[in-house]
Amino acid sequence: MLAAPALLLGFAVLAVAVDAALAARDAGRAVTVSAAMRPLLAVPRALVAQPRRMPAPDRVLWRAGVVSVPVAAVLSTLVIPFGNMAVADLSVGVVWFNAMEVLTWAGLWLAGWGPNAAFSLVGGYRFLAQGLAYELPLMFALISTATGAQSLRVGDIAAAQNGLWYAVWMPVAFVVYLAGVLAFSFLGPFAYPVGQDIAGGVLSETSGVDRLMLQAGRWLWLAAGAAMAVPLFLGGGAGPVLPAWAWSLIKTLLVLAVLVAAVRRLPVLRADRYVEFAWVVLIPLTIVQTLVPALVNLSR
Repeated sequence: MLAAPALLLGFAVLAVAVDAALAARDAGRAVTVSAAMRPLLAVPRALVAQPRRMPAPDRVLWRAGVVSVPVAAVLSTLVIPFGNMAVADLSVGVVWFNAMEVLTWAGLWLAGWGPNAAFSLVGGYRFLAQGLAYELPLMFALISTATGAQSLRVGDIAAAQNGLWYAVWMPVAFVVYLAGVLAFSFLGPFAYPVGQDIAGGVLSETSGVDRLMLQAGRWLWLAAGAAMAVPLFLGGGAGPVLPAWAWSLIKTLLVLAVLVAAVRRLPVLRADRYVEFAWVVLIPLTIVQTLVPALVNLSR
């Protein structure tokens, strides 16, 4: 029962270490084990740090928002098969994953509203604006895979690919899904809600455990999104020679490497510009992409 959350935590820790190593290299410092582990070594200090106190905060909403981000990330992994087994093989697994991701909307907005501070509130509203742009293309990308398999069960989607991965004949959905993972993790090009121009946005008034929870939630969601990409687009645990669990592990690590590289290399996008691009370009493309498996199924 604890295997999925444990794997998710391991993937998230690995992603943080790789990101720190890339940051050290970009800064011209030697890439060492200590450089890669520096963010993780800060965890004990965060656990004992005193929380920041603001005038008239709504502590209940603030804490609820902070906690909901990592908790939703962990719950999303329950339907992700690792190899041929999932903790909860729900008949609506795709819907469950998407519902947990949508909880992040509420969590980030509450984390921005609760402190009763301007910058954190602006960061929360930025995430809502960004969410309006990425959520519809992401949903159509998920619908494309479900339509191809004629099922909302994640295991059925993996099994339906039969050697031809959906990433091959649904490339638009695959790319849009990966962009959506970065968006609901609010990392890399979608780090606008925690922008430096607003002193860190939703992170600006957090400290200690609260800040640690939000930061952990970001990387947990990145790892969960990478793991979910495997059954949705890369055939799940299917592969020659190696057991299914090994292929799931290898594919997840490869997707996670691509996402971490995107976090380091792509510039931050302004939400208003991404909204325009999403409505004018991405939504029409993903709708057309959704029609492709529908027409294939009708022609059978």
